[in-house]
Amino acid sequence: MEPYNPAEEIVAIVDKDNTVIGAVTRRIMRQQRLIHRASYILVFNTLGELFIQKRSQNKDIYPGYWDLAAGGVVLADESYEESAKRELKEELGISGVKLRPLFDQYYEDAENCVWGRIFACTSNGPFFLQQEEIDYGRFVGLGEIEELNAVEPVTPDGMSLLEKLPH
Repeated sequence: MEPYNPAEEIVAIVDKDNTVIGAVTRRIMRQQRLIHRASYILVFNTLGELFIQKRSQNKDIYPGYWDLAAGGVVLADESYEESAKRELKEELGISGVKLRPLFDQYYEDAENCVWGRIFACTSNGPFFLQQEEIDYGRFVGLGEIEELNAVEPVTPDGMSLLEKLPH
């Protein structure tokens, strides 16, 4: 059996209206900068602080950046909700929490074209971080994120969704 390779995952490809138009490998999606779907899960503790994660250097996009959300690409055979549950379990070791849908967002930059569905949940941990994807994580207040981004990069799609959250 070959080792798992995220570049070979089959992801849903959508148009500017977020309608599924096909499916390709993650590698092709990145190479051709195709619009895809992703789930974003904001994990808050009972104090209202957000759990942020330092992305590993081997990520295919925004390596070493701080990420405000757990989550990832929606696979070809998944809904946003299924993706969110799978990603929470894989990345943070969380399952059985209530996901609250917040909003959908289209984000585009030089590297990324994505329709994201943003969810929130509450968990104080413990978290079991996926070593291949996350170096470490910590809770911060929402007001601290702008200051952090001035010193260390935060994913631009994360900063975009932060603007839409009530502080």
